[in-house]
Amino acid sequence: MTRRILLLLLSIAMIVAFVRLGLWQVDRAHYKERLLAHSRQVVSERRPDVLYAAADAQDQANEADAYEWTVGGGHFLPLPPIRLDNQIRNGVAGIRVYRVFQPDGAQHAILVELGWRALPSRQEMPPEPAPPDVTQVRGLLAPPPVGGLKLGPEKIVPAKDGSLLLMRITPDKIADALKLKNGLAPRVLILDTGMKVGYKRDLQVLSGTLPPAAHRAYAVQWFGLAIALGVVTIVVSRRYWREARTPEGGKA
Repeated sequence: MTRRILLLLLSIAMIVAFVRLGLWQVDRAHYKERLLAHSRQVVSERRPDVLYAAADAQDQANEADAYEWTVGGGHFLPLPPIRLDNQIRNGVAGIRVYRVFQPDGAQHAILVELGWRALPSRQEMPPEPAPPDVTQVRGLLAPPPVGGLKLGPEKIVPAKDGSLLLMRITPDKIADALKLKNGLAPRVLILDTGMKVGYKRDLQVLSGTLPPAAHRAYAVQWFGLAIALGVVTIVVSRRYWREARTPEGGKA
């Protein structure tokens, strides 16, 4: 009897866990829908904020998930390029290339996405040209793209050419690796597609992460598992209690 009670408690705990996972997926779907709606509004209206003000926003914690259209002067720093690995575009594997830009009048530098390029071979990483010779940039300030599954501590090891090949964009760690005294802003700037620098790019948001529809699909799966396990638990429990209440050798 004790064993069956433990199994019942385990089943109940699993049902609760499945329901909570489903609710978490629903919450993530709502959260990303709000981000998408906000980013589309920002791109549609294109009311520019000053880049140096956005880079040095006082409340960086709240600004990290915000979207803004921004314009500002400055210059690209003579630092190695940053490459984000495992970036798929139209079914082709590639990398996203970033450079460090110092806005005029700003304390923090900012990572600027120059775009996506195909990666023909991991053994031979294509060289990057020098930083673009531009004195003004414009585009969408957005949270850093989400990388792959994080397994263990993140290590940033420079390649032979000094570039950084990463699985995820973490401004604080990148700033440490590049020895930037004042650090990097928490968001990245995706250059306007109209600027004739860099590579192929678009003003996508939620790059490398699940869209709201996928979160809803996972939520349905978790809720389905909870319902299925609940039905099995009820059926098995009823059978057990019916057997327990029936005298040995009698009829139910």
